[in-house]
Amino acid sequence: LRRKHGSVDESWLGRRAPAVAHRIEWGRNKFNNGFERLINWYTTRVSFVVDRKWLFLAIYAVVAVILYLLFQRLPTGFIPTEDQGAITVQYRLPPGATIGRTRQIQLAVENYFLNGPEKKNVGQYFTVAGGGQGLSGQNTGQAFISLADYSKRKGSQNSADAIVQRATAAFRHFRDAQVFVLIPPSIRGLGQASGFTMELENTGGMPQQQFAQVRDKLVAAANADPNLAQVRLSQLPDTATLQVNVDQQTLAALGISTGDVNSTLSAAWGGIYVNDFIDRGRVKRVYVEGDAPYRASPSDISQWAVRNNQGGMTPFDAFATTSWSVAPVSLYRFNGIQAYEYQGNPAPGQSSGQAMNEITKVASRFPGVSVDWSGQSYQQRISSGQAPVLYVLSLIVVFLCLAALYESWSIPVAVLLVVPLGLVGAVFAVTLRGFENDVYLQVGLITTMGLTAKNAILMVEFAERAEKEGKRVIDAAIEAARIRLRPILMTSFAFIFGVLPLAVATGAGANSRMEIGTAVIGGMLTATILAVFYIPLFFVLVRRSVRDGMTAIRRRLPGRKEARA
Repeated sequence: LRRKHGSVDESWLGRRAPAVAHRIEWGRNKFNNGFERLINWYTTRVSFVVDRKWLFLAIYAVVAVILYLLFQRLPTGFIPTEDQGAITVQYRLPPGATIGRTRQIQLAVENYFLNGPEKKNVGQYFTVAGGGQGLSGQNTGQAFISLADYSKRKGSQNSADAIVQRATAAFRHFRDAQVFVLIPPSIRGLGQASGFTMELENTGGMPQQQFAQVRDKLVAAANADPNLAQVRLSQLPDTATLQVNVDQQTLAALGISTGDVNSTLSAAWGGIYVNDFIDRGRVKRVYVEGDAPYRASPSDISQWAVRNNQGGMTPFDAFATTSWSVAPVSLYRFNGIQAYEYQGNPAPGQSSGQAMNEITKVASRFPGVSVDWSGQSYQQRISSGQAPVLYVLSLIVVFLCLAALYESWSIPVAVLLVVPLGLVGAVFAVTLRGFENDVYLQVGLITTMGLTAKNAILMVEFAERAEKEGKRVIDAAIEAARIRLRPILMTSFAFIFGVLPLAVATGAGANSRMEIGTAVIGGMLTATILAVFYIPLFFVLVRRSVRDGMTAIRRRLPGRKEARA
């Protein structure tokens, strides 16, 4: 709050509104006098901290331990689940359920969203019965719901996550259907919904039936786990299958080939492509299949016959019998290994990383299987191992830049020692708001590292200059602290208020912005409140250590030269 004029009466405002100008001048003087007293108190405290270095180094060690413990307790994740203005519903009935039963569930789900408690939050609704989830079958279905605009869904109770939780609780009373209400994945193309995607691989070479039993036991155990929610198979469960058993010896005696039997079954019960024809200038295909009354029940197979090599017709029941069995709808492999794909979500209050660790523990109870990841979960596993490398690389880059700036290897150490004081505030603020250790927190922590180093640079630069002018190290540090407190506070609080809208963001992408804003604000607060006392201390300790070390080296060198002589 400085002015360029000699007196307030000479200013533009003083000539036109003297009373207002004098009132502003009075406030400016009060602020400057108060800030001057703050600077005097601060320099006194800096001297106190430097004089009691061991006490404050112990406090620094405690802060570092707290930072480590808080960071280890943070739940891990990849990218926060965002309100994208849309949700999906997947419903699945028992194997063999007809399309009529599926449509009853479809209407019940539709009535809940369009006529029930969520009708004000629904913009558009589209549903499909007899398909969805990348699968086809009469016992499956899916609904796509576009939510109302964010301006019409104010408050956390109308967010996509809250809507999903209420709908999930409402659909639990369905006895003969499983209904999963899901949020789309944060990254399009990586999975069908948020949560985790696990691959259970049959690495032990178990038979199909035994592996299917492990599959069902794992689903039951995962759904009973309080840390997991909505654990489900991506594939449809095994379904009843009509098996046709052909006697090969009878076929050979009757002069019938296996290929003729297969082609007759395909044409009669499934349909077969014959040729094309032109209809009004357009090419259309011809398919042949049995009429519905002749393929409605298993006994209808006896009405069909196969031509033998003599030109005669032989009925199916002369060489084949039928029986019922259970078979998988599809055979799935992952990395060339027989596998089943599981999808699920963390329970409320849990993170995706915790859910992945928990489902891994559940799967480890069953021998002969291993766990792998796909989709967004695979990317999360990769990124979790890269975070420490990213932090170390960031510190190395900062150190090298500072070494080039000051042409010294010791001064950057004094700057980097302040970084934990900023990180502890970032991690503490994120912990208070219940966020996860994910990609956006990593961005916030790296930003906090740079801003904390910036505060130290503002002070160390002047301290180094004063030391080169001949002042003692302690006097140079105190002088730099007195001069640079104002710019440090000004830049720090300007940045804090600048990112405050991120910390209180709403609407699309709000969770990501809140994580970055919260981490940066928390880090800047501790970097400003704590670091301004530790920057002079670390500068004095580093410079004295370097000076004493160089003195000891110089003393040893003449002694070695005399010994050699």
